[in-house]
Amino acid sequence: MGFTEGQFVLCTAGREKGKLMYIVKTDEKYVYLADGKERTLSKAKRKNPKHVKSTGIKADKMLTDKMLRSFLREV
Repeated sequence: MGFTEGQFVLCTAGREKGKLMYIVKTDEKYVYLADGKERTLSKAKRKNPKHVKSTGIKADKMLTDKMLRSFLREV
């Protein structure tokens, strides 16, 4: 599955199961996720792409931690 930076995903496994998170970065094996609070943009969580599900929501611009927290609160 092709994940891209700036996309919002739902975690399907692990401690974050059921949480909506933001993809900060991707590489060949992993996606790096942030939620703006426990996992900030500078300290993203590395996760296997098999353990996340796409929501179809994508950010138009780069977010800050504060903007990310407020967006996730609204959704």
